[in-house]
Amino acid sequence: MKKKHLETFETTLLAMKSELESSIARLLEENDAVTTTDDGVDMQDEVALENESRNETALIQQQRHELDEVNHALAKIKNGTYGVCEASGDKIPLERLQAIPHARYRIEEQREAEL
Repeated sequence: MKKKHLETFETTLLAMKSELESSIARLLEENDAVTTTDDGVDMQDEVALENESRNETALIQQQRHELDEVNHALAKIKNGTYGVCEASGDKIPLERLQAIPHARYRIEEQREAEL
């Protein structure tokens, strides 16, 4: 892969990392605020707050997973294996990396893994 492409992907991945870290921190603060509300809420409000907390927890988990993938891609840039499919060893098409900069697999291997 050309150096300019690697630099572009690294910049994109670093921006994604920053956004995800900020989003996770914000969601954790919101989740803490929901769980520390006063005891003067009625049962219906309490159920709604629990559902909101559960949804935020799921979103936090999803974003942490994506952050792990971004960090993995950044490590691959540093060790010279970025853009190489982890299953086949073939190059991941540039178009796929442009769509999903932290892709580990070519689309064919990704589909097989999802079956």
